[in-house]
Amino acid sequence: MKFSTVCAFLPVFAGVGHGFNPQSNLRQISTTKLMVASSTASSSATASDEGEWSPTSWQSKVVSQAPNYEDEDELNDAIEKLGKFSPLVFAGEVRILHEQLARACSGQGFVLMGGDCAEAFGEFNVDHVRDSFRVILQMALVLTFGSAMPVIKIGRMAGQFAKPRSDPDEVRDGVALPSYRGDIINSEEFTPEARRHNPFNMVEAYHQSAQTLNILRAFSTGGYADISRLHAWNLDFVEQTDEGSRYRKFATKVDESLRFMKAIGVDTASPSFTKTDFFTAHECLLLPYEQALTRMDSTTGRWYDCSSHMLWVGERTRQMDGGHLEFTRGIGNPLGVKISDKCTPEELIEIIETMNPQNIPGRLSIVVRMGADKLRKNLPGLIRAVQREGKSVLWISDPVHGNTRKTENGYKTRDFEKIRAELRAFFDVHDDMGSHPGGVHLEMTGEDVTECIGGFSDVTEETLGNRYNTFCDPRLNGAQALELAFLIAERMRLRTGLPPIE
Repeated sequence: MKFSTVCAFLPVFAGVGHGFNPQSNLRQISTTKLMVASSTASSSATASDEGEWSPTSWQSKVVSQAPNYEDEDELNDAIEKLGKFSPLVFAGEVRILHEQLARACSGQGFVLMGGDCAEAFGEFNVDHVRDSFRVILQMALVLTFGSAMPVIKIGRMAGQFAKPRSDPDEVRDGVALPSYRGDIINSEEFTPEARRHNPFNMVEAYHQSAQTLNILRAFSTGGYADISRLHAWNLDFVEQTDEGSRYRKFATKVDESLRFMKAIGVDTASPSFTKTDFFTAHECLLLPYEQALTRMDSTTGRWYDCSSHMLWVGERTRQMDGGHLEFTRGIGNPLGVKISDKCTPEELIEIIETMNPQNIPGRLSIVVRMGADKLRKNLPGLIRAVQREGKSVLWISDPVHGNTRKTENGYKTRDFEKIRAELRAFFDVHDDMGSHPGGVHLEMTGEDVTECIGGFSDVTEETLGNRYNTFCDPRLNGAQALELAFLIAERMRLRTGLPPIE
C-alpha cells in the first residue's frame, strides 16, 4: 500500500463531533441570544437581494402541499407553543456544516445523506435510530477510504415527518378521506379522526426530534463511532460475501491502513478516531412548523431554521412564486433543491439565483432524481448552464426516487440494479463535464427490511412481503446500502487517481 494513500485516509473520516458536541452547545446557549420567529416577526425583517424577508413572508405566496387546518385557533396555539421551545440545532452547528459543504463544492468532500422516507411516531425507539446511524457511519468509512476525502454525514432524521402527496384524498371502497401526509400532519389509520390535519402533531414531532437528536449526539461523541468498531462491523458484512469478492478485498485494504497507522504510533483511540461529525436534514415542506422554529442569531443577525442543520425543497414545491422558495431564501441554513427531468437549464439558474443570490459556496446543493436514461440526457445541459453562469453548487445524486415502481401484488418497490445504473450515469456525466459528483442521497434504513429488490441481500418480488415495514416509500436495507457504498467507493477511487482494488 502506498504511504500517500494511508496518509490521505488518516485525517478525513471523522472530526471531533463538531455537528453534535454537548459542551459546544452549552457555550452557544450561554453566548447567543435567539429571537423567536413568532407571528409578529415581520417587524424584524432582514433585507435581501429581492426585497424584504421575514420568517412569515412566505404566507403572502402560494403554498403547494399545504395542510388544511380547520381550526385556526388550534394552529396558532400549536405555533405559539413551538415558538417557546428550545432550538433543536444551533447556529454554530449549522455554520460548521456550511463550511464543510463549501469545501465539497471545490471537490474536497463528498456528502452521504440517508435515512427513512418518513419518520413515524409509533416507530420511534433507540434501536431504530442507532441502526440507521450505524449503517451511515459504516458507509462513510468505506467512502472515505475510496475517495481519500472527507465524507459529510447527514441523516434524514429528527424532522423528516411530512411527505408530499399527488392526490389530496384517498379513496377506499367508495369512501374518500384526506391522504396520509406524514405523522406531523395526520395519521395513517383510515378513519376521519386519524386523517384530520391536526396542528398539535407538530408539537409531538418536535419532542420526538429532540429525543432523536439527543441519541445522535450521544452516539457521535460517546465512542460508538470508533473507527475500529465500524471496521469490525464492515467485516461482519464482508464475511457474508464470496471469498474473492470486491468487498473482501476492499475491507482488507482498510484493515491494512488501520494496522499501519497503529504501527507508526498513531493513537487510534484519540477523539479524532472515536468521535464524528453528524448532521441532520429534512424536507422543508410544512412551513408553519419551520417558521415556528426559526430564530435570529444575535452574533450574526441572521435567521436560522433551528429545526435542522440543512433543509431541502422538493420537486413538487419548488415553484418560483411559491412559499417554499420564499421561506428558504431568507434562512442561513445550507439548502438543497430536488430536480427531475422536468427542470430546464433556464429554470435551474433562476432557482439558484433565488436561493443563493450571492453565489456562496456550500449554500446550495442540487439533488438530482431522474432515472439513468433521463439523467444521461438532461444532466449535461444543466451542468453546462451552471458552469456557463459561474454558479457554485454541490451536485448530489438521489438515485432512489426516480426508480420507484409497483409490483403485480401491489407493493411499491425499487430495483437495486436501476439505482446502481443511475449512480453510474451520475458519475459518467460528471466525468464527461469535468464537474464534481458531490454526494448521494438515499432512502435507507439500518434494519433488515425487504422493500427494495436485488443486491446482495437477494430480495425478490416474492419476498417483499416478509418485512415490508415502511409507512411510505420503500427503503434500501442495511446490507443493500452498504453494498452500494462499496460500489460508489470503487468508482471514487478511479476519479481521485487511487489504484483500483486488485
